[in-house]
This record gives sequence, structure tokens and C-alpha cells, in this order.
Amino acid sequence: MHHTTLAQMAVTGLLVALLPLSMVWVSSDENKYRKLVWISVFLTFDLIVFGAFTRLTDSGLGCPDWPGCYGLANPFLAHADIAAAEALQPSGPVTLFKAWVEMIHRYLAMGIGVLIVAMMAVALIQSRKAGKLAAQAGADIAAAVAAAGMRRAYAPALPVVLFFFVCLQGAFGAWTVTLKLQPVIVTIHLLLGMGLLSMLVWFGCRQDTVHQSLLPAAEQQQRRQRRYLASAPLPVLRTIRWLALASGLALLIQLALGGWVSTNYATLACTEFPLCAGKVVPEMDFEHGFHLWRELGKTAAGHYLPFSALTAIHWVHRNFAFVVVLLAGYTAWRAWNMAGMARLARGIAAVLALQTASGLATIYFSFPLAIAVLHNAGAALLVLLLTMLNYRAKHQHDTAQQGAAPARHHQ
Repeated sequence: MHHTTLAQMAVTGLLVALLPLSMVWVSSDENKYRKLVWISVFLTFDLIVFGAFTRLTDSGLGCPDWPGCYGLANPFLAHADIAAAEALQPSGPVTLFKAWVEMIHRYLAMGIGVLIVAMMAVALIQSRKAGKLAAQAGADIAAAVAAAGMRRAYAPALPVVLFFFVCLQGAFGAWTVTLKLQPVIVTIHLLLGMGLLSMLVWFGCRQDTVHQSLLPAAEQQQRRQRRYLASAPLPVLRTIRWLALASGLALLIQLALGGWVSTNYATLACTEFPLCAGKVVPEMDFEHGFHLWRELGKTAAGHYLPFSALTAIHWVHRNFAFVVVLLAGYTAWRAWNMAGMARLARGIAAVLALQTASGLATIYFSFPLAIAVLHNAGAALLVLLLTMLNYRAKHQHDTAQQGAAPARHHQ
């Protein structure tokens, strides 16, 4: 690809990131760094939903090369090549609509990459300033406290990890195209997207905690007192913490299974519920269905994938959903009246109900696009809410444990 095309795409990514960066810059929020993190969370969620739309409209190969489109920066410039490919195969993978869908998805991803680079740059610069401030503080307690606060607020470790993680995600995005939608690559690409969302949400929650720790002492004392009065016993918090972690791990497995269903186009392998092909346990081919390294629609030997393999893929995803609903639902019930977790618990319960309804609707309404996209959005929302619940459960447990230590010491 010509360096001019790469420069044009880089400018496009900067322009996409310019709007959210401008919103942060003109915001009246005193903690602009925290706002940048949460705006990145919002846009990453949007990117995942749009990525689902890209996949479900078969637009993943709308531009059959990467990072550009027929070696050019946008479908406008590549119009002649796209039109020629569409003329050869009017219902094929390359059309003008699909090309634009695919490239918009790439532009949004580039914009989020720019935001993460901005986070990393700010963290590295501010943490260096904090180090210099601490070195100059000497016996000045106020300056030392200010430096410690800056170090907590701009700790660079997670932004640096996010930078390398988004680079890895970009690499899998490229392989998704160059390896022609190989199911295992597309599924990992989906999981990495969900992982990026989870990491950004965790980062945002941590920034909220740091922001609260930098409030005036009197306000901090009032908040601590309210948390103490509303806090649950340590064993209860420990139980919720482990339940939230288990729910997150179960969701990760279900996301992988759901991605495998989507990338193998197995959604309509079972068109009834609760039965499949009129049976509780239909004929299934697990060996071919769950062989990871193979072409789309083919077995490892290069033969067409049997329908029983698609049935196995669908059936496992459908039945593991019961595990996720029961485990996450029980976790939400245990956290239902907990201070700091109640709203998250209600949100998780609502999304579980939405996911169940949208999953059934994709079967009974023969996989309509809007419902399928909604089902993917619900999965991303569940990732967001369970990540927040895990953070809250861990933070409240650790805080309660620290508070219990002095009490045991005085007894």
C-alpha cells in the first residue's frame, strides 16, 4: 500500500477521534482524564455493536484487503474496483454498501486507537510530573500528598497495557480479512473487542475511585461514614465477590460460544425451542463443529461442513446460556439490596431477561437483523455491567477487610 494512502487513513483516524477529544477539552468536568476514559468506554461499546452489524450483514470482506480498500483510503477512491467486483457477483461479498460498512467499522476502530494513545501519553507525561513533584517536595507534606494523588490518578501501567491490547486487536482485525473470515480468527477478534471494553470499564471505575479519594477531607469522611453504615458483613461481600467473578468467567465462555455460532452461521441450525429438530438431544457432530483451525464452511479436510456440526455449535451455545442466566441471575439476587451494587444488580437482571428474549426471537423470527444486533449489544452490555459489579465487589470487600483489621487489633 502506498504511503499516501496510509497517511490519508491516519488523518481519518485522527478526525474520528477529534470529536470526542474536543468534547473532553471543552467539558466543564474538572477531571477530564476520567471523562476521556468513560467516553472511550461508550465508543468501544458502539464499535462492538457496529462490528456485529458488519458481521451480520456479511460486510467483513466488503473491502477484501487491509487496512485500505483495494489499496486506497476509502470506497470513494476505490469505486471502480468495487463496481467491477459487484458486477461479477451482485450478491457476493463485495458491494458498495458492504465496503462502506466495513470501512466505517475500521475508521471507528482507528479513532478509539487514537483515544487510547492519548490516554497513554497523558498518563506517561503526568506520572513523570508527579515524580518530579515528589522529588522536589522534601518536607512539604502538601506537595508530597499532591504528588501521591497524581501518581494514583495517572498510573501509566493500565493505559500502556490498553495500547498493546488494542494493537493486538487491530492485528486480529487484519487477519480476519486476510484469512477470509476464518471462524477462529473472527471469534478471537470478537472476544478481544469484549476484553477491550471490559478493561476500559475497569479503568473507568478505578478512575472514579481515585477521583473520590482526591475530594476534600470532610467530604471523604462523610462518604466513608455512609459506606460504613451501609456496608454488608465481610463474609457476604466475599461471597458476592466470588459469585461476580464466576459469573464473569461463565459469560466469557458463553461469548466464545456465541461468537462461534455467529462466525459459523449456525444461528438457524435449530429453528424451534426448547427442542431442536424435534429432539431434546438432536444428531450432532462435535468433532467437526468444534475443530478450531479450518476454513469457513469447511471441515479440516476441506469438505463441506455437515449440518449436524452446525447443530452441535448452536445446541451447546443455547444450553450453556442456562448456566449463565442461573449463575449471573443468582449473583444479581445476592447483590440486589447491597449498597453500591443494587443498581448494577437490577441492570444485570434486566439485561439477562433481554438476552433471553432476543435469543428466542432470533429463532422464532428467522434471524431478523435488528434483533440479532440487539442480541450482540445485550452481550456487550452484560460485559460492561458484570465488569462494574466485579470492580465494586472487590473494592468494597477490600475496603471492609482493611476496616476489619484495626478492629481485630483493638480487641
